[in-house]
Amino acid sequence: MNRLLTVVVLLCLSWTLGSCDANRVYEENQDLPNNHWPVKLTPTFTFEITDTTQQYNVFFNVRNTIGYQFYNLYLRHYLVGPDGKQISSALHEMYLMDPKTGEPRGNGAGDIFDHQFRALKSVKFAKPGQYKLKVSQYMRQDPLPSIMAIGVRVEKAAQ
Repeated sequence: MNRLLTVVVLLCLSWTLGSCDANRVYEENQDLPNNHWPVKLTPTFTFEITDTTQQYNVFFNVRNTIGYQFYNLYLRHYLVGPDGKQISSALHEMYLMDPKTGEPRGNGAGDIFDHQFRALKSVKFAKPGQYKLKVSQYMRQDPLPSIMAIGVRVEKAAQ
């Protein structure tokens, strides 16, 4: 009986946790080698869009260590459509630390911090298919130390 109860509880828990993120269409994080981000390294994220009537929000996920030397991070994105043509490109500034106090922002565990920044708001994709989002660091230091991972999240926007 205890085994059956455990299975039921685990199934309910997994169903509850899985349904909490119903708006997520895509999410992937890529670890950076040796926690350094060279300028030449441009992580690419490929996601599928099937519903062209839906609006989407696109986020950057950033993981850094407390040793990150700057309060901000500049990223440039390049969004490429299913036809291989670039749809958009923009420079983004994100604050990883408070500019005045230097206190880390984001969710932290020890000396590692996770951040999520909205990059694109309420985007409608014109064509169904595979889209690519390329992300490059746009700081003056090469390689950029203490950046552990970069990621992209695409979710349905509230309408």
